[in-house]
Amino acid sequence: MEEKKENQFNIELPADVSEGIYSNLVLISHSTSEYILDFIRIMPGKPKGTVKSRIIMTPEHAKRLMLTLQDNIAKYEQMNGKINIHDKGPVAPMGFGGGEA
Repeated sequence: MEEKKENQFNIELPADVSEGIYSNLVLISHSTSEYILDFIRIMPGKPKGTVKSRIIMTPEHAKRLMLTLQDNIAKYEQMNGKINIHDKGPVAPMGFGGGEA
């Protein structure tokens, strides 16, 4: 019988999800117990964007995501060069006071 390692698990990627969803904006809200990430697609010349996906996670998982992204960006830049951010505009507002996002 095959013994499973404690931190090993299987992940299924359904075909409809594997195609992904394009997003060029994310709005982040948070309360004391959760982070809400709304992934939005805004098209040039259009006055309105559409939320394409909403991800809700605990503050601990949000921090793990941040650390993982930092690590992956550092690896990407090491292989491909620095990523330049051309739009130095304001960061979207964060936070909500106990209501729904």
